[in-house]
Amino acid sequence: MPAKSTRRKSAPKSKRPAKPSRAAAEEAVRTLIRWAGDDPNREGLLATPSRVVRSYEEFFSGYTTDPVEQLQRTFEETDGYDEMVVLKDIRFESHCEHHMVPIIGRAHIAYLPDARVVGISKLARLVEVYARRLQIQEKMTAQIANTLSQVLRPKGVAVVVEAAHQCMTTRGVHKPGVTMITSHMLGAFRDDASTRREFLVHIGTLDSRNANV
Repeated sequence: MPAKSTRRKSAPKSKRPAKPSRAAAEEAVRTLIRWAGDDPNREGLLATPSRVVRSYEEFFSGYTTDPVEQLQRTFEETDGYDEMVVLKDIRFESHCEHHMVPIIGRAHIAYLPDARVVGISKLARLVEVYARRLQIQEKMTAQIANTLSQVLRPKGVAVVVEAAHQCMTTRGVHKPGVTMITSHMLGAFRDDASTRREFLVHIGTLDSRNANV
């Protein structure tokens, strides 16, 4: 008898479940209103399901946008510019994937170009694409850095994100004023302490007079 193959079958790729209809989404909001203890048929709440669904279309528009496409148009006419490009204080609003409450903060991005650069508005759009999804901050930070590195192929990429999470400021432990900071360094920013230090000074994380990293 022929020997049985020991080769493993590759796991099927996971597919995103089919998107419910708008009517189903609005009915889900009515269910939550009833669960909260109110009447979705009272005057003040009649239009709430429709408003919530429209707001979700805005909050989570990142699912309908390809982040790679945001960086496709690049420029090579830089007269040999190869120093750091930094865009700081990019405000964003996201939502915690555990509690679906807001994460509000700002992102700082830097890269060391290797022959080409991208328009600075595209960096802000890249942040926006990933922010407008259900997120955890650590993952979002890495996604921004990895996508920029993948498309531009620069000598290095650095991303720092600072944000307040309402899942811990308005519920749970109720600790307002707390800020979470995450970073993701690639290439020269990971390997070269002076490059990393320069970036951190630019974004105000380090005092230039005492910048020991």
